Amino acid sequence: MLRSYFRPYAFTFPAMMRQAVVIFSCIVLAVQASNVLEFTNSNFNDKIKDHDTILVEFYAPWCGHCKRLAPEYEKAADTLAKNDPPVSLAKVDCTAEADVCSKFGVSGYPTLKIFKAGELSKEYDGPREANGIVKTMQREAGPSSKELNTVEEYEAFLAREGGCVVGFFKDGDSAMAKTFQKVADSVDDLRFAHTTTSAIMDKAKYKDEVVLFRAKVMANKFEDSAVKFTGDATTKSKVTDFLNEEKLGLCAHRTMSNAGNFKKPTFVAFYDIDYGKNPKGSNYWRNRVMKVGKKLQDEGLKVFFGVSDKGEHSHELGECGLDSATGDKPIVCAYDDKNRKFKMEEEFSMESFEKFVRDVVDGKVEAYLKSEPIPENNDDPVKVVVAKNFDEMVNDPEKDVLIEFYAPWCGHCKSLAPKYDELAEKLKDEPEIRIAKMDATANDAPSPYEVRGFPTLFFAPKGSKSSPKKYEGGREVDDFIKYLAREATNELQGFDRKGKKKGGKKKKSEL
Repeated sequence: MLRSYFRPYAFTFPAMMRQAVVIFSCIVLAVQASNVLEFTNSNFNDKIKDHDTILVEFYAPWCGHCKRLAPEYEKAADTLAKNDPPVSLAKVDCTAEADVCSKFGVSGYPTLKIFKAGELSKEYDGPREANGIVKTMQREAGPSSKELNTVEEYEAFLAREGGCVVGFFKDGDSAMAKTFQKVADSVDDLRFAHTTTSAIMDKAKYKDEVVLFRAKVMANKFEDSAVKFTGDATTKSKVTDFLNEEKLGLCAHRTMSNAGNFKKPTFVAFYDIDYGKNPKGSNYWRNRVMKVGKKLQDEGLKVFFGVSDKGEHSHELGECGLDSATGDKPIVCAYDDKNRKFKMEEEFSMESFEKFVRDVVDGKVEAYLKSEPIPENNDDPVKVVVAKNFDEMVNDPEKDVLIEFYAPWCGHCKSLAPKYDELAEKLKDEPEIRIAKMDATANDAPSPYEVRGFPTLFFAPKGSKSSPKKYEGGREVDDFIKYLAREATNELQGFDRKGKKKGGKKKKSEL
């Protein structure tokens, strides 16, 4: 009796367990599922044709920049999957899929490219954080200017996040309207819309005009919320210049994607900012920055201001020598037109902030320099450069200098290292050539040395230290020698201008 009573459960329990395992596995797969597509050598050509617009990242698993991009790329893919229309993001592992990476000329990581209708459209040179990627790809996928046909559409467009530009035209085929479209096609960091609907123009009280609207959440008493263009609206350059001048206003929300648009010197207050959940709190400190900024700009000082979230910009704060965990008050870093950084040491108040701005402008604040210690021993053929000895080692008026900017984790840099050492060994007795390297992750590279990937090499001749040449040649020892022999200010002692070694044995003439 007991055996027959429990017999059904002997069969049911394992079945239930199997079902639970299947359900759990599905849940795990759903959690792990990524909206970033993975392309390979074998499927790239077929898969790329399935997407009207797609962004492809060519990466290497060991690349530090790629690792930092990965979570932002995933976030952007999740958001763009819900876009109307959806926009896809994909990636290709160049260490495993070398053929397709070679086909598209990938030489550094990460490299991002935009494809449309199965064909390469352009290099992606936009932001590398989620919001910036989303905004850039939304513009790539949709019309550059949205047509507004109803008052409700107009109000909804203004209510969306971020600043925007609206063209109000009585005639959609007018020269002004056509110029507006060209501007919309070329400006990436503003939303554009246009209308010929009389009800919208009556509501807005604008006709045949171009108007920049600041984001509603950023409204303040120090500047107008809407700025009307008053110049020649049929000239693209004039409209574009107007937008570039006005779009950031007195003190914009500075993000990873728009930081490069701020004029210098820029004074940035970093604190906890969340305009989605806490706009009032986010504007509390911004209003204080703006009050000081308005006063100084009214005095004629050419200074510019921004506010940034200290969580989003924690790495940048470290680059400025500031601690993002310090209190609730803003911490401030300034940037000048030479890319130098100045950190505010005093606790933030409107009085201390105003004094800091004036002192930076007057040259009373020493620039902050991220630097490793100057090496005690620098006798190896490849000379070690840090930020503190950069001027002495690279701007030496007696030396032509080839300098490599590298990252310790970079695979390409590790591959180059023995060749670079061999190059330096071969040229160690050249009195007017210096072969040098700098860890660009631990030291500030001064302007005009722009380092966006690793390794990056520059040649700084004696007489042109302010205009170094980016080295784009081969990376074998002979390639470097031929380049230096050709570009050196004075002919090398051991090599002629063609890179051939001097004093070699001459061929015996035949008898």
